[in-house]
Parts: sequence; structure tokens; C-alpha cells
Amino acid sequence: MTVPKLALTDSDPTTAAADTVVIGTVQGADGLALADGAAAVDAAFDGKLVELLETLGATGKAEEVVKLPSAGKLTAALVVAVGVGAPNDEGTVTAEQVRRAAGAAARSLNGTVRVLNTLGELDLSAAVEGHLLGGYTFTEYKSEKADEKAAKVEFTSVAGAKDKATKAKLKAATAIAEAVITARDFVNTPPNDLFPASFAERAKKLGEAAGLDVEVLDEKALRKGGYGGILGVGGGSARKPRLVRLSYKGPKARKKVALVGKGITFDTGGISIKPAGEMHHMTSDMAGAAAVIATVVLAAKLKYPLEVVATVPMAENMPGGESYRPGDVLTFLGGKTCEVQNTDAEGRLILADAMVRACQDGPDYLVDTATLTGAQVVALGKRTAGVMGTDEFRDRVAALGRGVGEYAWAMPLPEELRADLNSNVADLANITGHRWGGMLSAGIFLREFVAEGVQWAHVDVAGPAFNSGGAWGYTTKGGTGTPVRTLAAVLADIAENG
Repeated sequence: MTVPKLALTDSDPTTAAADTVVIGTVQGADGLALADGAAAVDAAFDGKLVELLETLGATGKAEEVVKLPSAGKLTAALVVAVGVGAPNDEGTVTAEQVRRAAGAAARSLNGTVRVLNTLGELDLSAAVEGHLLGGYTFTEYKSEKADEKAAKVEFTSVAGAKDKATKAKLKAATAIAEAVITARDFVNTPPNDLFPASFAERAKKLGEAAGLDVEVLDEKALRKGGYGGILGVGGGSARKPRLVRLSYKGPKARKKVALVGKGITFDTGGISIKPAGEMHHMTSDMAGAAAVIATVVLAAKLKYPLEVVATVPMAENMPGGESYRPGDVLTFLGGKTCEVQNTDAEGRLILADAMVRACQDGPDYLVDTATLTGAQVVALGKRTAGVMGTDEFRDRVAALGRGVGEYAWAMPLPEELRADLNSNVADLANITGHRWGGMLSAGIFLREFVAEGVQWAHVDVAGPAFNSGGAWGYTTKGGTGTPVRTLAAVLADIAENG
């Protein structure tokens, strides 16, 4: 994707050198109303803009897009009016409403080169994120690519274009959106091109470009180090596994945060093979890895006063002559053993090694994220992540995720489920053997590999990481980049509050 050139402006929307002006509309109690930032455009239409938009069917409902030719009343040829929906109980429009409206508007622009977006007057950061993410396209593998000109998008802001704090907001929002785009690009890359070695190489290039310390362990180094989970899962593929470590140490770092992401570049289920239907969506099974790679690079860009280390296990889960089998016992880094009862519960096996390694650094906090269980989708649907872990930190992560529009819900780790992971031949089994509480039992499994005293959160994004349906808001089809914005919010919160 060619990322638009973003800027702030205090130009009059009626005379600005733009092809299109974006304004917001609100679903008010008394009918359609204009959002902040639309007054000058309304004046150019002699105060009859609401009347004209209503004639075209506008109501102000969320994500509604209505286009109106300016008929010479503006320098721009077109006005795009996008609905933000109804105000909340406090009578205000939320950041997420602005984000979705900006995304819907961006999706409707069809390659417009010069855009003036007044949604910045509602919430600049949300408008920037929504516009960049809503306009995202992945065309790398299209034989006939559209002519992607570098669009110029200017955001009006109540603080003014020359305000230092406003410029900082623009920079941070742009960096966050670009991190999400990086994760989306990884997820949308097909598995014949994104496999453990190539994924590791791409992560290395990104990390080194951002000034990170990078370590890559190949299959020989993994065997020498005792990473039995990663080796077991990746053994059946001709494309051997990797472990990537990306390390950032910010100025005056006060806390150390470990990030771990599941990097299964394709998941057939192994010998416990998946049904063929929708197996192609398993190209997204490395979304957790994509998110933590993008996030640690973002931490370096925004210079968080933290130490952040991403530990990323990468493997391809394939059936083959060297595949691990149901009944095998794997020995993880650190010596704990696991009886494999189902090779399609593989994500927790590679995460176990990575979490042990991450805890060897002595972090204050550990966040792991993975497209881990179908049970997450059954329990919470395709848009809400399940968050488990240390009670206080779990709740904090879930709340921060909701705050940035990545819906997340805190879930328990019931002690009675632990006994169901017992094995007759090893320290534990990788599944319970029943269908009840599958997301929770996976979290309980991972808890076994968290060092004492580390605040931990596990974010299951099996549903939210990949959108197999139509676009909505700023979420396009394919990889969503979830939970990059949650992780960014967690890092920012720890940097500020400890």
C-alpha cells in the first residue's frame, strides 16, 4: 500500500486546494445535524447543507456516506458527508465513532489524490488512524495493479496546524496506523512467500531498520537450545522453524515488557488435519507474531521509555514423514514435558518455548497474543478478543483494548480446568479431551510457562485478527492488524503509569 502523505492545515475548507472535502454528520435527536468542522462548508451552501443532504437520503447514521457535488460553491469538486452516528449519553462523539467514520469515508474515495478531512476537529488521532486504515489495500499479488498515486490528505484541527502538541498527535497516530498496516501486510502475504525463514528475514530487516537488536535462531540453534515445542510443531515441514528476538531499549527505560506472538505461517493441523473448508484462512495463523513485530518497531519509532523485547516463534504445521504425532512427548525449554494429544493444538506448544525464553529476561510484564483457539470465536465472536492472565493486568489490558476500539473482554482461568490437562506420561497434555472452555484451558496451559512474579496477559485473537467478510468502518477484508493498537496502548500506559 502507498501510504498517503498526511499534513495539518488551517486552510478554509471552501477554498482549499483539494479534490474532495470530507465532513461529518450526526444522527441527532431532532434529525440530521452537522459535526464540528462543517460550518464553513455549510455557509458556502447558504446554510442549506443539511437540507440538501437529507434530500439525498442522509440521516447521519454510523458509516453512512453521501456524496454531494459542490457545484462551484467550493474549490473542491466534491463533498463527502460521512455519518458518525448518534452521540453517547454524555452528548459527545467517541473516538471510535470518528475512527469508523474516517475509515468509511476513506473507502469511498476511490483513489482521490487531494483530500481535506474536517473530521480532525472531532478527534485528530482517531481521524488519522481511521483514514489510513480504512483506505488500506493489499495489491501485491494483483497482475494488474491500480495506479496508486501518493495521495495528499490534510486534516483540519481545532488546535491549528502550527501547534506542537497537535503535530505530535499526527506523528503518533500515523506511526500507530503504519504499524497496523505492517501487521496487515504480513498476514495478507500468502504462505508460499511467508514461511519461517522468510518471515524471520523480513522481521530482521524491519528490526534493524528501526535500530533494534535482532537475534534469529535456526533449527540447529533451536535444537542446541532445547526448544522442543517449536521443533516438534515445525518438524513435518520442509521449511524449518525459526525463533526471532527483537530488542528495544528506550531512553530512561523504567520497566521491561516482554511481547510474544504466535507465528504459525500456515496451519494444516498437522496429522490431526483440519477440514478443507476455509483452511486457506490459516494463512493468518501468524497474526500474533505480525502484531508483536510491528509493535516493537513502533516502540522504537515513538521512543517509549521502556525496554521491550519481542520473542517470536515461527513454524509451519504440516503433515509429513517427520511430523510430530499424537502420543509424542515434547520437552520444552526449561525441561517441562507435554504429551501431544492433538497436533492441531500447536500454537500453545510454540508459545510455551517462547514464553519461557521471554521470562528468562526478567520482564515486569509479559503479553502474549495468538490466533489460538476456535473456542474464542465461539465464546466471543469474530470481533472481540479474549484476555486472560494475572487478574489486575488482564483487566487493564482488556480495558485499554476497548479504549482504542479493539474490543476485548477479560476472561477467567478456572482452577477446575487445570486437572483436565493432566497426562499419564508427561507433566501436562496439550488439550483437555473435552470441548468445554477451550479458550480458557489454553490460557491455563500457557500459565504454566509464566515465571513467578511476572504480570501476564494472554490475548486470544482467533476471530478479530482476520476479517473474512466485507469491510466495515476502518476494517478491510483480510488481516486486520489486531491487536497492534491494544499493545501500543499497553506500552504507552506502562510508560506513563508503570
